[in-house]
Amino acid sequence: MVMVQQPGRFPRGGGSDGPLAPAIACIVLATLLPGVVPVRAASRLVQPAGRPADAGIRTLLSHRAACLDAAFSADLASADAWNARRGDLRQEYLYMLGLDPEPPRTPLHTTVTGTLEGDGFVVEKLHFQSLPRLYVTGNLYRPPTVAPGERLPAVLYLCGHSPQGRNGNKTAYQSHGIWFARHGTICLILDTLQLGEIPGVHHGTYREGRWWWLSRGYTPAGVECWNGIRALDLLQERPDVDGRRLAVTGRSGGGAATLWVAAADQRVSVAVPVSGISDLECYVGQQVVNGHCDCMFLWNCFAWPWTRIPALVAPRPMLLANGDADPIFPMSGNERISARLERFYALFGASDRFDTVVSIGGHSCRTDLRESAFRFIHARLRHDASPVTDTAASFPPGDGEDGQFLVAPESLRVFPADADIPADRLNSEIDRHFVPVRRPGPPPPEALEAWRDALMAELRRVTFRSLPERIGPARLLHEPAPGRRRLDAGDGFPCELIGDLGPPDSSNARIVLVVESATQDSSDEVPPTPLPAAFAGPDDTVLRLAVRGTGPNRWTRTNPPNYVERSLVLLGSTVDTGRVHDVAAAAGWLRARCRPPTRLIVLGEGAAGVIALCAALLEPGIDGVVAIRPPAGFMEPSAPAFLNVLRVCDVPDLLAMLAPRPLTLIEPGELDLAVIRDAYQAASAGAGLDVHDRR
Repeated sequence: MVMVQQPGRFPRGGGSDGPLAPAIACIVLATLLPGVVPVRAASRLVQPAGRPADAGIRTLLSHRAACLDAAFSADLASADAWNARRGDLRQEYLYMLGLDPEPPRTPLHTTVTGTLEGDGFVVEKLHFQSLPRLYVTGNLYRPPTVAPGERLPAVLYLCGHSPQGRNGNKTAYQSHGIWFARHGTICLILDTLQLGEIPGVHHGTYREGRWWWLSRGYTPAGVECWNGIRALDLLQERPDVDGRRLAVTGRSGGGAATLWVAAADQRVSVAVPVSGISDLECYVGQQVVNGHCDCMFLWNCFAWPWTRIPALVAPRPMLLANGDADPIFPMSGNERISARLERFYALFGASDRFDTVVSIGGHSCRTDLRESAFRFIHARLRHDASPVTDTAASFPPGDGEDGQFLVAPESLRVFPADADIPADRLNSEIDRHFVPVRRPGPPPPEALEAWRDALMAELRRVTFRSLPERIGPARLLHEPAPGRRRLDAGDGFPCELIGDLGPPDSSNARIVLVVESATQDSSDEVPPTPLPAAFAGPDDTVLRLAVRGTGPNRWTRTNPPNYVERSLVLLGSTVDTGRVHDVAAAAGWLRARCRPPTRLIVLGEGAAGVIALCAALLEPGIDGVVAIRPPAGFMEPSAPAFLNVLRVCDVPDLLAMLAPRPLTLIEPGELDLAVIRDAYQAASAGAGLDVHDRR
């Protein structure tokens, strides 16, 4: 490890491009349906003052993060063991980025819109389409002259979050391209999706409320990775580039993207991520996730230790650089990752191919960091390990911090005027197209069970992987008040069962377990979810379940940065997946407590109805489901968020999977009922589907 200290400034480039603006999120309770009345409603659930779940949830998340990071020790068993798994791990990695199956490598349609000549370099202003209508803007820096037939090494530079408005953030990092071009290396600097000339969105779960990104399996990290992969295609197509000598580097968000691309694409022969990665202990345990937007993360459905991502680069040369006082990439995480990677590279006899540099200072690109990256890359691409001493010529005073650049940013625009921007651009809505959704279609009448089993197997693999194969009954923690039972589903998150159940082993004709989904500010009462009058029976026992994150189990939620919800994704789950766990475990506890032939029905409104349904699919002891106004699909804002579920099926398919168990739908709205009816007919259980539509 090299520790250096040099003065220098560079445009800021953190994981988020704006200040946090806390706002307490509330879900407004739905009004009563016509003809709907409460039936033996349990005692009202009153929110206590404050949020007592905060300390517990943060401790639990921190512990899980540390355990997950520590699991990297298993990857250090042997090089042979790793190589045997490498193919499968790479496929998992690409899946978590939304890149498996790989998008089609359609024609790039590379277009140079202008060139600019400088002192010792030429800039080509270009754009290409990484997918049809997904435009990527960039500046390619090259030497002024290249000998006929000569092929030069090339560097792909990926930008951090330096807002440069209409010019694109590539213009803030121009001096890197200038230095490489002056030293005989081609350098392509790409705009990011969020801060390019054609802006998209990096902040879906951070502040935009696009929780369907999780269900769709979409992360902007996947787009940034794919744009980088297609940029390598572009470089390899050029007659002046040696496709065997390709490096990738970048700082901050660009440092993270460097790892995305290098881990995904074996053509990268050298990787230098600068201030771009930490570990789960920092992201979750130290709440560093709050300082980063979504392009910094993949959705960790396979529960990877975070060091496994850069490990995919080994044994190719890699330099890991960081500032010792970087608040969004703390040195504690950097040191843990570096120590693990040093041991990992040693497995391959490649200790000399991995190195680290620590710069004294915060989150900025100082001269020492630049020079270390330049030297490391040139030593590997050009076999030139001589000291780098001339970077000052490429970096004017202020270095862009005060708007002082060697090349005027406006002159580096790929699209000089707004009228030049392609009208068919898809950038701003690429999140709705990048990862394809799957609708499996109606079940064949002769193979309903096989159809359901195949879907459930894939859901368990990529959506409900964090849940145990068989969810056991919840454990009773204590009874804080008469008619209230605090339960633990088995994963440390409490839920609360509310209502009069009677003594143990009492006979109950039917238990209706109402999954409450409302969250209110402290001291506000949560009215019980209403039951349809035709559905209610005088002998029904109605219980309410305040699942995690609701009622007395609420934690503080501010938007941005949605700490708990986004942390859980990094640990391989979602809040709503945990709520499924709560319902299934509570149902198991009720089953163990009550004598047969008690029938157990779960009921929920809106998102809670889908949560109840998923619990029933995982818990065979649930006899039926009632869903009131369920969302028509997982892209709706009212839908629960389950990792990758839309890559397997949608809400109607899940409802169909319940057949032949009874299913009651109250006001299904725009829900596609055809596949549900087909499934119940295939199961010879048409009477088990009861639809009440008041439209």
